[in-house]
Amino acid sequence: MDTDALRMELAQLRQEHRDLDVAVEALAATSNHDVLQLQRLKKKKLMIKDRITALEDQLFPDIIA
Repeated sequence: MDTDALRMELAQLRQEHRDLDVAVEALAATSNHDVLQLQRLKKKKLMIKDRITALEDQLFPDIIA
């Protein structure tokens, strides 16, 4: 995969992560929130975060001096 495609995927994942963050906060703020739905959103958010980290590692490898 080329760098531009990785950067594009990274940007999309970051946006999706932010959107899920807003959704989790909104759902948690309701008095009768669905616990299972909340867990699913948090799990999806975590999976996206892991993918973001993997892409960042590919794009910006740590250079040990």
